[in-house]
Amino acid sequence: MSFVHYLECSNCGNKLEPDRLWNLCTICGKPLIVLYDLKKIRRSVKQGDITGRKPNLWRYHELLPVQNPNNILCLGEGFTPLIHATGLGKALRFANLFIKDEGQNPTGSIKARGLAVAVSRARELGVKEVSIPSRGNAAGAMSAYAAFGGLKAFVYMPRDVPKTFVVECIAMGAEVQLVNGSINNCEQKAAQDARQFRRFDMSTFKEPYRVEGKKTMGYELAEQMGWKLPDVIIYPTGEGTGLVGMWKAFEELQNLGWIKSKLPRMVAVQSGRCAPIVKAFNQGKEFADPWPEAQTIAHGLCVPGTIGDFLVLHTLRESRGTAVAVSDKEIMKAIKQVSDTQGIFCCPEGAATLAAFKNLRKQGWIEDNETVVLFNTATGLKYIHLWAKDLRF
Repeated sequence: MSFVHYLECSNCGNKLEPDRLWNLCTICGKPLIVLYDLKKIRRSVKQGDITGRKPNLWRYHELLPVQNPNNILCLGEGFTPLIHATGLGKALRFANLFIKDEGQNPTGSIKARGLAVAVSRARELGVKEVSIPSRGNAAGAMSAYAAFGGLKAFVYMPRDVPKTFVVECIAMGAEVQLVNGSINNCEQKAAQDARQFRRFDMSTFKEPYRVEGKKTMGYELAEQMGWKLPDVIIYPTGEGTGLVGMWKAFEELQNLGWIKSKLPRMVAVQSGRCAPIVKAFNQGKEFADPWPEAQTIAHGLCVPGTIGDFLVLHTLRESRGTAVAVSDKEIMKAIKQVSDTQGIFCCPEGAATLAAFKNLRKQGWIEDNETVVLFNTATGLKYIHLWAKDLRF
């Protein structure tokens, strides 16, 4: 089922056995990475074996951490469509533009990938209660998979989060606590309660398996593009597990010999009102300073700081990529343009990637003949509140 080898600290290289519950490295407190026995996988699995499997992320189960298939919690997550955005491309005079539409996941967002894998693995290792700090989509996804797996879910959200996200979690049976302040305040409260009540903390980068779910986007891109990769991937970045996960996937695919093309340039997109990764990248720093008074309409980008900042920055630099900040005004215009030309009602975070694309084109950073993939990370239906002032019925 799985070829997990061991867990390794992303910072100090400390190795830990895979069949025990871990959050962070026991030595330095940094994120853990799951490593697989790629030599055994190379001997046991071929590309052709994958293509006949069910169209969900578990088609790559040898490269995922769940050991027993009976422990998989699957709602149909993954294998989302890669859409050749001909309508949008025509408007922008750019032929090779694609949209990976993660809004078609079961819980309406990309978060279904990471939480499907993380909750499945936690349940396999005996967890009964899980907790998460979130501004919305991650909480909804964890609540869904916890409900499906018979686990108790505890959610910590900023008090100003749109009610849509709160209702989604409550409907799934989660216990929701609204916290004054930012997502970082929620993280502190969630961690405190997890220690006190012995719940498993599923905060981003504070357990090893959400990255594993997110990396399947990289496998899918390769498979959907004929085992080749695009020149550029533009991805909305709050905590950054998607970027880090995809880069991990590409390196694994290279080591397996499944791809021969050069790896994409990775682009992190943030809001100009919360851009710690962009600032650190431009300043050449290894770690990002916390962003003061973060506020943006793109809730998934409203992350003042992340424990995995150095992993995101490493991915951008190793891939020869870049980091871009866009305004809320540009985001709203981009939502409308994607809807008008392509018929996709994208989320603000997904629209941010179009705004970044346009800016990079103006700078000449993206050339005419290149292939570019934008990630829409959730359905726009969860963000109706952004349009409330324009409603007349």
